[in-house]
Formats: sequence, C-alpha cells, structure tokens
Amino acid sequence: MKLKKLFASELDYTQNPFATLDSEGCCGKHEFCIKNLLPPSTQHPVEYYEDEELDFFKNRPSDSYSGEEIEQFAEILHTLWESDIADWIHSLRLREIELPDPLKDEVILILNS
Repeated sequence: MKLKKLFASELDYTQNPFATLDSEGCCGKHEFCIKNLLPPSTQHPVEYYEDEELDFFKNRPSDSYSGEEIEQFAEILHTLWESDIADWIHSLRLREIELPDPLKDEVILILNS
C-alpha cells in the first residue's frame, strides 16, 4: 500500500506524518515524495483560512485533542476547497499547530488524489 510506504523511513511519520525531510531533498525510500505534497516553507508566508481560533492549539501534541477540538479542525477542513488543503496544512505547520491524529489519514488521501 502506498500510504504505508510513505511512513516507512527514519523519520517518525507515525507520530507526525507531516514532518519535513531535510533540505537536501527526498530520501528516495518512498514510492512518492512527501515533499511534493506540501509547499516549501520559503514559498508561502503564513496565511489564515478563517481559522484564527486554531492558534490556541499552538505546540499541542496531535494525539491530545478532545472530540470537540477535533471537530473544530474537521469543520475547517471540510469547508476548504480541495486545492487549498495543502496550503492550509502548511499554514498550520508554520503556526506550530499539529493536525489532530484522526484527521491525518483523510488529509493524506485528499493530497494524494
């Protein structure tokens, strides 16, 4: 399965599938490169998607959200255009906000479609 190969590397993608690889480029261990799924940090400044309330979750571990908090993220995710999701995830990363674990598989599927 392609998604399992995405997580098979020295980086712990099971804890943070949105972790970045080093700036040297792709590691070559995957069928496709996660770096191609999200825009590089230097190209896009922080952009808000009417989600300023998520700044409250800065530096919070992705496995620590309650059901109600996960729903906050899900509501925003489900109102975005599919073409904006990668930039939204990038915005969260720049703001040091981790996406809740239950939403990560859905985001990866959308980014790979």
